[in-house]
Amino acid sequence: MLRQAEINIGMVGHVDHGKTTLTKAISGVWTDTHSEELKRGISIRLGYADATFYQCPQCSPPEAYSTSPKCPHCGSATKVLRRVSFVDSPGHETLMATMLSGASLMDGAMLVIAANEKCPQPQTVEHLMALDIIGVRNIIVVQNKIDLVSKEETLENYRQIREFIRETCAADAPIIPISAQHSANIDILIQAIEERIPTPERDPNLPPFMYIARSFDINKPGTPPEKLRGGVIGGSLKQGVLRVGDTIEILPGQKKMVGGREKWVPIHTKIVSLSAGGTSLEEAHPGGLIGVGTQLDPRYVKSDSLGGGVVGREGELPPVLEEVSLETHLLERVVGSAEQLRVTEIKNGETMMISSGTATTIGVVNEKRGELVNMRLRLPICAETGNRVALSRRVGARWRLIGYGIIQ
Repeated sequence: MLRQAEINIGMVGHVDHGKTTLTKAISGVWTDTHSEELKRGISIRLGYADATFYQCPQCSPPEAYSTSPKCPHCGSATKVLRRVSFVDSPGHETLMATMLSGASLMDGAMLVIAANEKCPQPQTVEHLMALDIIGVRNIIVVQNKIDLVSKEETLENYRQIREFIRETCAADAPIIPISAQHSANIDILIQAIEERIPTPERDPNLPPFMYIARSFDINKPGTPPEKLRGGVIGGSLKQGVLRVGDTIEILPGQKKMVGGREKWVPIHTKIVSLSAGGTSLEEAHPGGLIGVGTQLDPRYVKSDSLGGGVVGREGELPPVLEEVSLETHLLERVVGSAEQLRVTEIKNGETMMISSGTATTIGVVNEKRGELVNMRLRLPICAETGNRVALSRRVGARWRLIGYGIIQ
């Protein structure tokens, strides 16, 4: 059994099109575990689940592909292909910032589109545009819920999907018809994932760099002080290797009073444990989602308070930016809303939402010269010159994706 997933694959698409059900059909894990998610029936936070893909040496494709060490068709022992992590993004329009933070972890994505609704829906468009902006290129389109419509309706929906993606970054993506609810055609989907979403080449000799998506306290209420365990951070290692015993730096860190002024100060701590998919590790490599146990005081990590930060060795991380200069690239029209509003130019004094890696912050424009825009950030980000950030504007009561910026 492989101990760590080697790739992150996103589940993206409009609300209630079946992303979480598909994640469960492949991995066996229902990722909506937050009480509000269970009550409302939609994803609110990013969900994570691992699955191992196998291939039967006796059966022909696509029946040869499964998530079982024993072939469900002929009973033969199967061969391990690889272990995969799924990042289940919320599809509701109010949770676009969460989707963008998840997209920064993805090496590939499955765009889930329901066959029983007209295509495209607003967040179908917005999520595909987000993948394009962030640079996710390996995409599979999943036509879900084919069990709810007739053959003729399925074919019409397929035509709508093909027309929708024709001039997008998913133009050459395969469209796989499935029923996640009944686990129909999951073998065909696994074959498509194996063929279309390869594991990226990784250099283990590069300095470690990890995006933090979550942080939390694992201690139960009433735990005696002598038995308290340090805070845990969760996310994905993009490069390098982390080992138990390593001393790490977390940026932008925490806000402290220094010399009578508020200042962002780096956090330093030691790794005491590593885990992936419930399995303990001595060292973690890029790909997949990992949990990093630390010596941090649990109060510093509660409620994802370190989410959006980055982890690495001291002195090797990108700079902390409280102000950014961006070369902006705007879309023609606002995506994500039913009305196709034209994107107007950015103005001095305008407030915008900036998504960089897993971080989401607010920026206020204080200078503009043509396409170059300078912004003061309410919460700092850790990023390098040349990095892309997603730009969203307040349109009515919602933040809408309007383009991207390149850090100068």
